[in-house]
Amino acid sequence: MSILNALSVSRRPATAFVVVGMFWGCFAAYVPVIKDQLGASDALFGTLLLGSATGLVSAMWLAPKADRVLGARGMQVGTVMLAISWLLPGQVTVPFIFAATMAFVGLASGLLDVVMNARVSELEAKHGRPLMNANHAMFSVAYAVGALVVGFTREAGLPPTPVFAGFGVIALLALPLMRMDVTYVDAEEGYVGKYPLWPIVLCGAIVLVAFMSEATVEAWSALHVERTLGGGAAEGALGPAMLGITMAIGRFSGQAVAEKLQEIPVVIGASVISAIGAVIAAFAATPLMAYVGFGILGLGVSVIGPMGLALVGKLVAPHLRTEAISRTAVIGFSGFFFAPMLMGLLSEAFGLRMAFLAVVLLLLSALPLALTIRRLPQTS
Repeated sequence: MSILNALSVSRRPATAFVVVGMFWGCFAAYVPVIKDQLGASDALFGTLLLGSATGLVSAMWLAPKADRVLGARGMQVGTVMLAISWLLPGQVTVPFIFAATMAFVGLASGLLDVVMNARVSELEAKHGRPLMNANHAMFSVAYAVGALVVGFTREAGLPPTPVFAGFGVIALLALPLMRMDVTYVDAEEGYVGKYPLWPIVLCGAIVLVAFMSEATVEAWSALHVERTLGGGAAEGALGPAMLGITMAIGRFSGQAVAEKLQEIPVVIGASVISAIGAVIAAFAATPLMAYVGFGILGLGVSVIGPMGLALVGKLVAPHLRTEAISRTAVIGFSGFFFAPMLMGLLSEAFGLRMAFLAVVLLLLSALPLALTIRRLPQTS
């Protein structure tokens, strides 16, 4: 019941998480199609996805100001921008133009990501309970559904743009559910605290590790199944879908765990579990074995990012919470765009198996970061 209650309390930002998740699940399952459409090598395609980072960096600076200006309609405006932006990448055949369209996607996604995570953190402070995992679980559910739907549309021969447009209609229909009044907190009288640089950097690095690992599976799992293991289009789409399903299970479970355990031990255990999954996926001999690896990775990595975002909300003063989450989120979400580029370069040079093994080292790097964060004092 705690999970259902958490979703009820945070139903407005949870709706925004669903919107973001279904679009990225759709994109992940269409990666092989879009890559072929561009005629891009692994390295070039990964580099083109870096265009999204340009928009994301812009979002880091714009989001706190946009949040103040847009107020209760922040998530609604971000959703409209995202729905429009996803109509572009699937129509492009010129690599440079594709990178430009992904920059627009990165900006829209980054703005909505920051605002919806800030709203969840605000609700956590208001109700005195963890809510982040439940909301990120809804992202994963929607991501898995989006990828599964694309498995059918690809088998039917549908191109990306009409499918993105269909998801866009769903997003627009959900707009009334995303209006949420915002409570702005001013600094306490006499506040002389320093800018919380280290909590932002360290928590941002934790989220970065999680989302970079997640992004490698999102962007390259379908190709790994289809190219390395000889699977078909539907089998390839099942790779990112498996990640989304298990991440949803992990995050719903993490919601219950977060109410009983501290964040740091959970992050440490989850990092080890997800690293084991990455090893299995790297050495998989069949699509089924790869699905097992993706599933274990998804279960583990699912809670790391939400825990990092929840931690920074506890480590900073209330009036700095939105800005701190904005900076932390953008550091973390940049992993969705840097990871595909690095994965493409590694795949081009050493193959996808070695590229997935690099994810193991990335996941284990979360351990010293978590131990360092443990020493920082919490403000809430």
